[in-house]
This record gives sequence, structure tokens and C-alpha cells, in this order.
Amino acid sequence: MLITTTNTVEGKKVLKYIGLVSGEAILGANIFKDFFAGIRDIVGGRSASYERELRRAKEIAVEEMSAQAQSLGGNAVIGVDLDYETIGQGGSMLMVSASGTAVVLEN
Repeated sequence: MLITTTNTVEGKKVLKYIGLVSGEAILGANIFKDFFAGIRDIVGGRSASYERELRRAKEIAVEEMSAQAQSLGGNAVIGVDLDYETIGQGGSMLMVSASGTAVVLEN
């Protein structure tokens, strides 16, 4: 499955626009507890463990989006946008969402 942030794919023609697809992943409060417990992990103002969790959440969201596109008959998702939002009381959770347009590209 081709996933791209662009609206076109060089050298490929879009044969069919299927529609909007999306995927989400939510990191609960435990990630923040783990983050603060692992504060010693921080080097130069960055936390490797927190970044790993964000990367994992992004991968889950993109995988869900891709699976939805495939189930609708698509072979690519174009115009992908990734968003990071805090949700819950006091922003206790972080949501990563991926959305794009499922399409069928020529082979």
C-alpha cells in the first residue's frame, strides 16, 4: 500500500477516488507516568522513550488508515495528514490521527 502526503503520485494515474479514510491511536495517562518515571532518559531536551511511544502511535494510526483503504478496494492513500491532539480532562491523553484519500492507482 502506497501512502503519501502528496495529492498525486509521479508517473501514476489515479483510476478511482474511493474517499476519506482515517486511523487513530490514543496514548493514555500511563505514557505520561512512564515518561516522568523515565525522565533520566532525556538527553538534550528529548526523551527517547516518549518519542518511541509517539512513533508507535503514529504507526498504529497509519496502519488503521491503510487497512481501511485496502478494505474499500484501494491500493494507495494520497494527501495524508497526521495530527497530534491532547484530549481528556486536563489533556491527560494524546491522540494521533492519520487521514487521507483512498484511491486506486494504475499499476
